[in-house]
Amino acid sequence: MSKKSSYIVLVQYVVIVAFALGTLFPVMWVALSSFKPQSELFRIPMTLFPAHWTVENYRNALGQGDFLVYFSNTVFVAVVATGITVLINIMSGYALAKYIFPGRNVIFFIMIATLMIPLQVIMIAIFLQLKRFGMLNSLWGIIIPPSATPTGIFLARQYMVNLPDSMIESARLDGAKEITIFARIIIPLSKPIIATIAIFSFMWRWNDYLWPLIVITDNRKQTVQQALANFVGQLQINWSNLLAMTTISIIPVIFVFLAFQRFFMVGITAGSVKG
Repeated sequence: MSKKSSYIVLVQYVVIVAFALGTLFPVMWVALSSFKPQSELFRIPMTLFPAHWTVENYRNALGQGDFLVYFSNTVFVAVVATGITVLINIMSGYALAKYIFPGRNVIFFIMIATLMIPLQVIMIAIFLQLKRFGMLNSLWGIIIPPSATPTGIFLARQYMVNLPDSMIESARLDGAKEITIFARIIIPLSKPIIATIAIFSFMWRWNDYLWPLIVITDNRKQTVQQALANFVGQLQINWSNLLAMTTISIIPVIFVFLAFQRFFMVGITAGSVKG
């Protein structure tokens, strides 16, 4: 590598690191400021690290009303919804990729077309259906309606198109049932796209505010995002406690991403192109 090329690579790395730090700075500030006393938050000039570290904000946040109940509600919704979403999307993607039946492409194009329909357009219809089935003011009312996502089905289908048909045909010739082929061949080969869909689904469900706000009316069944919004809505806001609550709510998302990130880029890249 020439000296000029080395300088170009060095500049590229510097630019990338600078952008990464700029993106992470707000998150870092929130996390570090959650350990600051209230008086330090409004100090000018602003400081990144606390002058006096304290964990009192976390004690207050965890003891703030029913925050732990809201947190457990959100964990239940995000985990169960992600599991259902992954299962439905992977099964749908497999059927559209590997089964040949009349209208297959039409069904796929209709699913893709639904991406252009905003949630607000169908929100009232979904709400009325939930009311009809008695699922209002229930965590299942948050989980069930958005379980099948067109984006997830699209990614799963595009990924599975590239899987070799020969393995599936060999398993069928050996007498394997379809459920066995799906569980023992397709799922192990689809780990990257499963991880990708799981990350997207978990982040969406964890951060969702609008749909739980519409479905849930019982305070004990609220999610973390509703709790944070209600805490902000009070006349006097304890920003130190709010930052601590926000930091706690960020941790599960970071954990899920770190757990699946090694599959993430493979899945999103393979699912975005057609083989």
